Amino acid sequence: MLIRGEISNLENPYILVTFLSADTLAIDTINVDVKGKFNYKNQIDTLTSFSLYLNNYESAAVVFADKGQTLKVKGDALLPDLIEVNGNEINNDLTLFKTENRELLAQRGQLLLNLSMESQSDTIGNKSITRHDEIAKLQLLNHELISQAEEFIKKNPTRFSSLILINNFFINSDNPQALERVLAYLQGNVTDTQFAARLRSYSEKINRSAEGAHMPYFMLKDKEGGNIYSHEFNGKYLLLSFVSTAGIESRETIDLLKEAYQEVNRDSVEFLTVYIDSDIYPVEYVENDSIPWRVVPEKRSWGSDIVDAYNVQYIPFNILIAPDGNIKVRNIPAQGVANAIRNSSED
Repeated sequence: MLIRGEISNLENPYILVTFLSADTLAIDTINVDVKGKFNYKNQIDTLTSFSLYLNNYESAAVVFADKGQTLKVKGDALLPDLIEVNGNEINNDLTLFKTENRELLAQRGQLLLNLSMESQSDTIGNKSITRHDEIAKLQLLNHELISQAEEFIKKNPTRFSSLILINNFFINSDNPQALERVLAYLQGNVTDTQFAARLRSYSEKINRSAEGAHMPYFMLKDKEGGNIYSHEFNGKYLLLSFVSTAGIESRETIDLLKEAYQEVNRDSVEFLTVYIDSDIYPVEYVENDSIPWRVVPEKRSWGSDIVDAYNVQYIPFNILIAPDGNIKVRNIPAQGVANAIRNSSED
C-alpha cells in the first residue's frame, strides 16, 4: 500500500499517522518535503483506516486503504474537511461528497478557523457577540451538511462510504431519531459489517436517553460526599445541567439557571448541576459559584457514568425531566427552563 500526498500550510516537516494493526494502535511518522509532498508505504492485508494528523493534531485527514492500493491525498492543512483522497471506491465517494458540498465545507472550515483563533486571543469581552453569531452560522452550516449527507446515504445505501458519513455526521448529533433513520437506509453486505453493528449498538444506546425515554438510573455524590439517586426526583421536575468550572458559556448558563430557579415552584421542581471537569479544578472553585441547589463535582469528568448514560456530547448542556421520570427536553436553553416547566404544568 502506498499513499502519495501533497498538503499545503504544514507547520512541521512531518505528519503523524495512526492505524490499527492486529488490534493495536500503531503510530508512524511521515517525512514531508518543503512543498508538503510525501510518500508513505505500509504492508497491510485488509481494509485499514489511516488517520493523518497535521500541525500537532490541530487537523486531520482519514485515508481508507487496502492491500496493494495506491492512494493520492491533496489539500490544505487549514481546511481539513476539503482534503481530497482518491484511489478506491470509499475514498472516491467521500471526495465526491466533498466536491459536491465544497462551498458549505469551505464556509464551515473558515468559521472553525476563526473560532479557534478567537479562543487563543485575550479580547474575550469584545468578541462575545461576534462569537455567538459565528456559532449560530456554524450550526446552520452543520444542519445543511447533515441534510446533504442524508441525501447521499439515501442514494448510496449499499456503499461503505455511507457508513463513514453516518459516523461523521450523525454520531455526535443530539438527534437519535436521525441516526436511527439513516441506518434504516442501508442495504446489502454493508449492513453485515462490524462497523454497521457498532453504529446500530450506539443508536440503541443513545435512544435510552432520548426525549420521551425514561431517565437512566444514576447515583452521584454531592460536594459534601452525600449520595444522590435518580429515584429521589420521582414526582418532580428535574433540571439536570452539565457545566464546566471554566468557560464563559458555562458561567452564563449558571447565571441564567439561578434566575430560573427563583421563578419555579421549589416544591415541585429541583435542579441538579454536574461539574464534569472537577478533576482539574478544586471543589472550592465550584463553591464560588454560590449555587443554591445541589451540585456534583464529577471527578471522572467525561469518563463518568452519567455523562455516558445521558449522552452528553458538549457543555453546557441542560436536560429537563418530567415528574413521571420521562425526559421532556434535551439541550433546553437555560433561559427557557422556567417557561417550559410552566407551560408543561398547565398542560
